Amino acid sequence: MVKSSAGFARIQVPSRRVHPISAALFAVVFIPGLIWGIYQYQPFIAVASLLIATLASSAVKVSQQWEKAVVLRLGKFKKLSGPGPFLIIPVVDTVSSWIDQRIIATPFNAEQTLTKDTVPVDVDAVLFWMVWDAEKAALEVESYKDAVAWASQTALRDIIGKTQLSELLAGREHIDDELRRIIDLRTVPWGISVQSVEIRDVSIPKSLQDAMSREAQAERERKARVILGTAETEISAKFAEAAKDYENNPVALHLRAMNMLYEGLKEKGALVVVPSTAVETMGLGTITGLTSLTRYPVAEKNKD
Repeated sequence: MVKSSAGFARIQVPSRRVHPISAALFAVVFIPGLIWGIYQYQPFIAVASLLIATLASSAVKVSQQWEKAVVLRLGKFKKLSGPGPFLIIPVVDTVSSWIDQRIIATPFNAEQTLTKDTVPVDVDAVLFWMVWDAEKAALEVESYKDAVAWASQTALRDIIGKTQLSELLAGREHIDDELRRIIDLRTVPWGISVQSVEIRDVSIPKSLQDAMSREAQAERERKARVILGTAETEISAKFAEAAKDYENNPVALHLRAMNMLYEGLKEKGALVVVPSTAVETMGLGTITGLTSLTRYPVAEKNKD
């Protein structure tokens, strides 16, 4: 498989070799005639055996399980033969094409193609297709494999030109389905059916990648700030609601203040500075003593 300058992989079909059955038939006919001609000193017998062996071997053809042979008789379509062995009339009949009816994968791409928002992109894709009518594939188009590859690339460029970059990056499944539909419409008259199209990669310029990365980071920061602001709003609303409860309930406010100071004092290494009046009002001397006892129990025992 060789990648051509057109942007798709050109499939190289190996030359068809002589089938062993044809070679064996040639040997069976020619060798006895050659030996008989030499034995009888008759060269024309050897020549005649060579001609007969050539015609007999060329009359026998064998196609593989996945192939169809297109037989022409004097240039006109005669039949489809295969799979397996079949006979043709030498000189009169010719096998013009061997059509592979398996599913074929054809990679293709579009380079430096502008999207709808004028962004140059490189897109790699692969097409899965098969020949369902060997007669049409052989007779309706000169080279059906090249035609399928060209149709695929043209459809891909057309889709890219009608699509925004964001849609191309996020909506690959939709683009795959649209590509399959467009290519299938073009190939059905050739007896070819498209099974699926898959976009493998979308490449954008490096500078644009950096800009998109910064844009995404800025968007995440904006969302984080919005979430933080929303949380602050909710917290302030709860504080305002709590303040209304404490407004006419000094005992609850006193207990809340004591709890806040206690939580701060019990943390290791914490230091809380409060006015002396607040200490006398809240009885923080007792709280501080209890905290000290819980923090330094060993030192108290040593003093005793």
